[in-house]
Amino acid sequence: MSSNPLLDSLRNAVTAAPEDIALRLHLAELLLSDGARDEAVSHIAAALQQEPGNAAASRMMAQALAPADRTEPEEPEPAPKKSYDWSAAEAELADVVQPRFIESDESEQDDEPEAVPSDPQADGAVFEVETSDVRLDDVGGMTEVKKRLNAAFLAPMRNAKLRKLFGKSLRGGLLLYGPPGCGKTFLAKAVAGELGARFISVTLQEVLDMWMGNSEKNMHALFQTARQNAPCVLFFDEIDAIGQRRSQLRNSGLRGTVNQLLTELDGVKSDNEGVFVLAATNHPWDIDQALLRPGRFDRAVAVLPPDDEARKAILGYHLKDRPVAGIKLSELVKRTDGFSGADLAHICEAASERALMDSIEAGEPRMIEMPDLLGALGEVTPSTTSWFTTARNVVLYSNQDGTYNDLAAYLKKKRML
Repeated sequence: MSSNPLLDSLRNAVTAAPEDIALRLHLAELLLSDGARDEAVSHIAAALQQEPGNAAASRMMAQALAPADRTEPEEPEPAPKKSYDWSAAEAELADVVQPRFIESDESEQDDEPEAVPSDPQADGAVFEVETSDVRLDDVGGMTEVKKRLNAAFLAPMRNAKLRKLFGKSLRGGLLLYGPPGCGKTFLAKAVAGELGARFISVTLQEVLDMWMGNSEKNMHALFQTARQNAPCVLFFDEIDAIGQRRSQLRNSGLRGTVNQLLTELDGVKSDNEGVFVLAATNHPWDIDQALLRPGRFDRAVAVLPPDDEARKAILGYHLKDRPVAGIKLSELVKRTDGFSGADLAHICEAASERALMDSIEAGEPRMIEMPDLLGALGEVTPSTTSWFTTARNVVLYSNQDGTYNDLAAYLKKKRML
């Protein structure tokens, strides 16, 4: 490493301010001039990781990786003093030493070389476009959530004249948040079914790529697919993983992915008419605030544990194809307040296991009855409890802009606030 005092000072400055791209590139330029190409390349690569589209960094990287020009002409190789007959030598030693190289058999020469499979990510990721036959009527309860979805997407879509009169665009982003297992993905499919729109569901692993720039390319390919299939519901599951706060992503490739997502949502060249962007998260407080600004995910709906009507529908759904007798759904509904849909499904599964094991021990089948369900209920605690502990603190100390008013109303109703 060079002991140049200026370079040492710049290295210290870059260490203190690693996100200052201009400072880092200035250091890289001086390092190139000083002949420290490897160190310069590492700084240029760090700058490109933070800002993949930086033209100055790209030019400097090309300069750093270009082969050095020869300043002196190559000297011609001296002619051999005496030729040597290698063929004759090989013939003499054929019985002693095996030849180093042999020609392929004629049958092998006729075969074409095996094709190398192409990288499916070379031209960007391919995303599956589905259709949904789920409707909001298939979602039990959740009346307030359905009203918000109807106002945000469904009513404007069905009333073209009124939409034009009131200047309502078909562009939009809606964030569904709440504890896990409460049906956010099911609601997104129901919206697509109500609109008669195509449906694309995407998670972090489908977008993120280990190679620099490919994650951004995949994000662009995702939105292009949705635009080409409009009307289309584009659903980001666990958006907090894709759109994390950039302040928590220092020197991470995810920063570029978040920036690309912002650009695709409302960039100058983004035409998302007919593309309905929905997202779901269990941790809305971990999402980058830029994603929650107007024109992006500017509306949020709390999808909370199912109400009485919804719990009755969920329990009925999971028990309808099982051998049951004497089940009092109303009693189960009263005992499962605060349970998520996934919790209710688990209770039904555990009750079935109880009846199954009794049938095996008795040697004859029996029906699933209330004691089985009550026994299973006693072994299951609501999975939403820890989530509400965190959510309560967020509502108390981070709800100045009213983002979590729906959640605050629920907590007050349940006397948790």
